[in-house]
Amino acid sequence: MIDRYKTPEIDAIFSDVAKFSRYLEIELLVVDALAKMGVASSNDASSCRSKAPVVDVALVQAIGERELVTNHDVAAFVDVIQARIADPSAKWIHYGLTSSDVVDTAWCWMMRDAADVIITELSLLIQDASALARRHKDTVMIGRTHGIHAEPTTFGAKVALWAMQLDRDRIRLRDAREMIAVCKLSGAVGTYSNISPDVERHVGAALQLKPVPATQVVSRDRHAQFLWACSSLASTIEMIAVELRHLQRTEVNEVREGFRAGQKGSSAMPHKRNPISAETLTGLSRVVKANAGVGADNVALWHERDISHSSAERIVIPDSSTLSHYMVRRLRSLLNSLEVDTESMKRNLDSTRGLVFSQAVLLALVDQGMNRDDAYRVVQEASKRSWEKGTSLRDEILADPLVKVPVAVIDSAFDVRRAIDGAQLIVNALDTIQS
Repeated sequence: MIDRYKTPEIDAIFSDVAKFSRYLEIELLVVDALAKMGVASSNDASSCRSKAPVVDVALVQAIGERELVTNHDVAAFVDVIQARIADPSAKWIHYGLTSSDVVDTAWCWMMRDAADVIITELSLLIQDASALARRHKDTVMIGRTHGIHAEPTTFGAKVALWAMQLDRDRIRLRDAREMIAVCKLSGAVGTYSNISPDVERHVGAALQLKPVPATQVVSRDRHAQFLWACSSLASTIEMIAVELRHLQRTEVNEVREGFRAGQKGSSAMPHKRNPISAETLTGLSRVVKANAGVGADNVALWHERDISHSSAERIVIPDSSTLSHYMVRRLRSLLNSLEVDTESMKRNLDSTRGLVFSQAVLLALVDQGMNRDDAYRVVQEASKRSWEKGTSLRDEILADPLVKVPVAVIDSAFDVRRAIDGAQLIVNALDTIQS
């Protein structure tokens, strides 16, 4: 991942130093298990652990140099580790294992930890969105369908629905975390022919990973589920970002992204304040969604294994994890600095002079005994006159000779409080979100 979108928490999981540190710990845990079983001695296990090198940038570089000879990254890793231990006990490093035992267990370990980081940040985003929704539970605005004014709603209801969708993404991520929190140390083609299942159980217990049946590799439907959960989260963030971009348009002007002192919206036009965070989130979502397709393609491998998945996973798993975390954090910043222009919301609501209450008027006429189709035509024609003449829908309805309804009934149909009270039910549903 390019530095621009890295987060230190995720980078600490997927960096080369972190990856090889996990490889080494898996190898050492295997030796511990072999000693526990009496295959290796306790002195061998102690010697391997005490003499094992610190994994740092220099060690990673040494592994890279060795790979130029072996043309195999795990073989290079094993060679370098054994050489650094420099003791007969080093023969137990990688004993009975195949590369995928180490690599797949490490991948699952890394993805589980990445999921935890993303879920922690997502929980904070859900709290922030919920607080914003409650703060604006009575902030009335126009609802739009097909981009056209529909009926009144509240900004709080809009944001509450975002928070609830983010919570569903959190559920999906938690499910994916459980699906990926597994390990596999069953040797070539997964038959335990050269290594005992006790080794797998020992390593799994130490790393809090569940041993699972496998071929030579962990089934990639698990990885695909993780990438899909990241994709779903990215889609939700994109949905929110696109809505905020629309609401910030000059002719709408209902919300604005925060603008720091010294910030420039355009290199050419000093007046510009652009929705840069929302646009960035929209673009990054495309990458995460595309990566989910790669995850699905990686499920179909040849026989007990091939490595067609490997090259792609080195890119898409760290990148999707990084971008998911970055996007959640960027959206938190956006929402926490968001400027909500309640006056613009009211002006936009009032701009059609009551047309947005047409359904309430229709139902009021029906309630007073008018045939529905007749009532529909009356309101439709009155709306047309209101639009063309620049008059209010209320006045056009009351002036229509076909309307024989008390004024108080018509006035009630134009009461925005009805929408606010109804939208409050949506905000109240935030109470059902489990932390």
